[in-house]
Amino acid sequence: MKKICVLGLGYIGLPTASMFATSGFDVVGVDINKEIVANLQKGNIHIEEPDLNTLVSAALNSKRLLVKEAPETADVFIIAVPTPFNKDKSADLRHVVSAADSIVPYLKKNNLVILESTIPPGTTKEVLVPALEKSGLAAGQDFFVTHSPERILPGRALYELVQNDRVIGGINAESSKAAESLYKSFVKGNIYLTDSSTAEMVKLIENTYRDVNIALANELALISKNIGINVWEAIELANKHPRVNIHKPGPGVGGHCIAVDPWFIVAKDPKNSRLIQKAREINNNMPGQVVLMVKSFYPSLKDRVISVFGITYKGNIDDIRESPANFVIDGLLKEGARVKIFDPHVKSHPVYKSLLTGLDESVQGSDCIIILSDHNEFVGLDPGSISKLVKQKVVLDTKNCLDHSRWLKEGFSVSLLGYLK
Repeated sequence: MKKICVLGLGYIGLPTASMFATSGFDVVGVDINKEIVANLQKGNIHIEEPDLNTLVSAALNSKRLLVKEAPETADVFIIAVPTPFNKDKSADLRHVVSAADSIVPYLKKNNLVILESTIPPGTTKEVLVPALEKSGLAAGQDFFVTHSPERILPGRALYELVQNDRVIGGINAESSKAAESLYKSFVKGNIYLTDSSTAEMVKLIENTYRDVNIALANELALISKNIGINVWEAIELANKHPRVNIHKPGPGVGGHCIAVDPWFIVAKDPKNSRLIQKAREINNNMPGQVVLMVKSFYPSLKDRVISVFGITYKGNIDDIRESPANFVIDGLLKEGARVKIFDPHVKSHPVYKSLLTGLDESVQGSDCIIILSDHNEFVGLDPGSISKLVKQKVVLDTKNCLDHSRWLKEGFSVSLLGYLK
């Protein structure tokens, strides 16, 4: 296994391809997006991730990483393409099938194919293998196939790519062992071998656990608001118990994992996934709850200037996929509000590009500032200078990330998600 072809150069594929290249493998990174390919060939990355630019540059400069628009012959093929959901919440596997089809002309005996994309249980055997066997080769006999789900957190991707434990599920034992040998080249965490369907379920369980936990926190936030309790303090104290670990409430759940993966389980067994479905409902309703909280500050939101700070689904990244902020903004606009967006990590937006602006302009004449992402830049903001620009000194901190004492000292009213002051 000397040459690797990585299909999909997004948030998972690009770090993975670069890591293998800097570990001594010859890597061909493939993406169907011509703009991404062209930029990478020039040394420009399209993802904000700490130290990723340095890693990609090292891989490209070493000539061990080449970026192309189509796959080619290799010893290993790694598929890291998106798996969004359809309107009925079932998994959209078109990208996986397309990637598999593109591999078929180059597949040869003793190749290893690894699917890293998050998928419903059974996909590797029921979808990927039949697509690859169009080559005339037999999976498990002529070539190896595994599913090894990525388990990294944006903002810590490079560290976790190396240090996190990894689960590898092969269609047979030989496939699992082949993938284990490959990943051992840079993975320092433990490597656990299982079958492909179990590995597929493991990733879904991990993200569903987090989704259900966040839904509990959000439900507690709504209850606490109605009975006048600071849910943030209550959760912090509850977590002092050695067997309690409640996540933090928030304006909703976003990203390509937690907001999507639970639906893959639901689609497999709707009848018995009632808790999972309810958690999804609670978290999906949180952007609407944020809008309701803002509405409670005024008789009407019509022509009110609302400053939205942060539109990424989590802090200190540029990823806006499934971000709750998108739904909050949409709700505010439907109420007739004038929205201005300030996010130091986002340069453009497919829908709200015209609303993006700098800090000063975003708060000029503002009636309310809403914090929707916990970027580090927001913690150090000077409320004194902002107070001179706003129309009304009102802040809703849905992430509980500001230094509230400083804002209160400048005369701002500061409310938390689930706790109106």
